[in-house]
Amino acid sequence: MQSQRLVLREMADDDAAALLAIYGDPLAMQYTDEAPFPDLATVSVMLASVRKLLASGESLEWAIIERDTHQLIGTCGLHSFDGGQAEVGCLLKQTAWGQGYMAEAITLLTRYARDDLRLTELIADVAPANERAQRLFHKLGYLPDSASLLRNVLR
Repeated sequence: MQSQRLVLREMADDDAAALLAIYGDPLAMQYTDEAPFPDLATVSVMLASVRKLLASGESLEWAIIERDTHQLIGTCGLHSFDGGQAEVGCLLKQTAWGQGYMAEAITLLTRYARDDLRLTELIADVAPANERAQRLFHKLGYLPDSASLLRNVLR
């Protein structure tokens, strides 16, 4: 999948160092339920899990690549499939914050979910304290469902 500035593609072992720069960053990880990754071995475990979940159809996870630089700047995916709905998950490296990349990536992911997977609803579990992500998901049409859950009915 691609847009004007981004490409979403499968993650590869060659992405490990770029992924550690994101998943090892305490600020990027502060609103997740995981501690920052301490080393490349942890990234390798994550990549093996991503491949296993992809093969079983339980999860789809993509690297977010900046088209001009070919640099990995984040990840996004669909998880927890339940009927016609799935949960959106995403992370972006700090140097890419505030440039509209995540909105662009989630828009690509949403089109894929609606048009290719025929999903009818996406859910984002966003910490209430994560005001930047709250604003982003609201801007993209997600509406509050509970304290941390936001829903987007796909049309």
